[in-house]
Amino acid sequence: MNAKIELENKDHLPFTIEYQIIRSKRKTCSIELNPDGTFTVRIPLYGRNSDVTRILKEKQFWIGNKLKKWHQYQQTKPPSQYTEVQKQALEKRYREAAKDYIPKRVAYYADAYAHLIHHPYTGITIRDQKTRWGSCSSRGTLSFNWRLMLAPPAILDYVVVHELCHLEHMNHSKDFWQCVEIILPDYKERRKWLKEHGQELTFS
Repeated sequence: MNAKIELENKDHLPFTIEYQIIRSKRKTCSIELNPDGTFTVRIPLYGRNSDVTRILKEKQFWIGNKLKKWHQYQQTKPPSQYTEVQKQALEKRYREAAKDYIPKRVAYYADAYAHLIHHPYTGITIRDQKTRWGSCSSRGTLSFNWRLMLAPPAILDYVVVHELCHLEHMNHSKDFWQCVEIILPDYKERRKWLKEHGQELTFS
């Protein structure tokens, strides 16, 4: 169940957001806007809820700006051209395509950069993650959101490389980002695109 908190934007007007907390083996905290307008706050395993409150307060102007842009997009995006039945059929086709295409991209990068990524992946799953584009478990299982099939191929490849590098570095340390950059020197541009346009990767 999501928690709620009241914040203030740059004009000192109050607004309320819903958010969920995800704890994992990491050293830093991050805030992400989800496609449904809620937020995800990622914190270290032993992070306290009071830390989350403090972080949200510190970043409230940034959060307010992100939420404003999200509302603007919701108001201006064209109505869906698909019926519910059509969307279900399309989703099924894209899921099947993802099961075929994404493992091929994983295998390509894993083979091409075996000298850099020494730990092999143990499996690949295709999911409908609400708040993540990909993940890497401690056992080496890579998971990917099927909606990546709606993104440009370069963006899908960025997520693939991102998760492969987590096999070597289970964090977002300097070494991790260096691993990503060696493989994709322009990863920052790809990452920025996904942050700005990820919410558009939907049939709704």
